[in-house]
Amino acid sequence: MTDTAPQAAGLAPTLLLSMPQLIDPNFKRTVVLLCEHNREGAFGLVLNRPTGALAGEVVQLDPPVHQRNDQQIWVGGPVEPQRGWILLAQAPANTDAVRVTDGVYLSASPALLRQLLENPTPQRTRFLVGYAGWGPGQLDNELLQSAWLTADVDLDIVFDTAAEAMWEAAIRRLGVDPIALQMSPGVH
Repeated sequence: MTDTAPQAAGLAPTLLLSMPQLIDPNFKRTVVLLCEHNREGAFGLVLNRPTGALAGEVVQLDPPVHQRNDQQIWVGGPVEPQRGWILLAQAPANTDAVRVTDGVYLSASPALLRQLLENPTPQRTRFLVGYAGWGPGQLDNELLQSAWLTADVDLDIVFDTAAEAMWEAAIRRLGVDPIALQMSPGVH
């Protein structure tokens, strides 16, 4: 028996920008860092959903961290909201991290989390909970239905653009006015 299923395009790493007509509250006006995309599915992190909660107030480690960290917690997506991620602009020393692309590293290391909570956090660091996940072919189908635009990973968008401005800024960097976007198969 041969496998006739189409192979995923392998878009990662890229930014997924939701089309204006995508009304799912988990993804409306979102910018997603697509970290992995293959025939088994896709994994990404929503970048522009701040929670308002601070890491130092929310994260509980054993033994407890006694420092108060003023880094905000962000919603990385609706899947496994109890799972934490650390997004960094520089590879951390002496700990596990995956290079997503130049200038973007991802870790779920408890040791790194403790280190970042107990010490001054590098500026381009983000703590996220949950992730965006797609099953085999699911993201490919959403792309065919024009639910998402794709853009190159831009470190300024990922780490430096305010959450409320990120979606529009990312779309405008493509040279597009968000108001002009239409959602229909094969048409943007």
